Amino acid sequence: TFKGGLESEKQQYIIHGGKTPNNELSDKIYVMSVVCKNNKKVTFRCTEKDLVGDVPEARYGHSIDVVYSRGKSMGVVFGGRSYIPSAQRITEKWNSVADCLPHVFLVDFEFGCSTSYILPELQDGLSFHVSIARNDTIYILGGHSLANNVRPANLYRIRVDLPLGSPAVNCTVLPRGISVSSAILTQTNNDEFVIVGGYQLENQKRMVCNIISFEDNKIEIREM
Repeated sequence: TFKGGLESEKQQYIIHGGKTPNNELSDKIYVMSVVCKNNKKVTFRCTEKDLVGDVPEARYGHSIDVVYSRGKSMGVVFGGRSYIPSAQRITEKWNSVADCLPHVFLVDFEFGCSTSYILPELQDGLSFHVSIARNDTIYILGGHSLANNVRPANLYRIRVDLPLGSPAVNCTVLPRGISVSSAILTQTNNDEFVIVGGYQLENQKRMVCNIISFEDNKIEIREM
């Protein structure tokens, strides 16, 4: 969800990537907004956003969030999988996939530019992780590493500062993460989220839920 400055931009949604019906991957970014509501009918407008700079490659299984800092906003794209380029394939299958490089992309929706950042704390590509955006910070939980076929108990905190000059992006590895992929995240109130479902192993679904709560910028994860 993306909040703009105008009245008509208060309710906007960012859509990025995914698989198309003919099994190709998309690198497009769309901004969808609510045009009007009347008689219980909602009208949407969907606009494709062209990007310049370090454009994220076509992918799926990634996350895209919006952070807010110093009165400005920025989209953050991380993780996911993409098709292996034909020159690097060791199999005949054209749709062999690999984890995307663990780069963090900042996307400016106003000017349509994108910049990638390499953070030393993020060493492995991840897909189907859980992401939570709060103000200028994004928390990355779990995920699946295709190269190692593991679901590490990750918990990363990525903070984005947006001063007048260049953005500053830093990452901190936090303890007590959880091993999960392909889970559903639901916000239950301003400071609380619930993680439902997903996988903890290749053929083992998670049969517990987790409550994620925030207090004074501290994150707590407990089983529910």
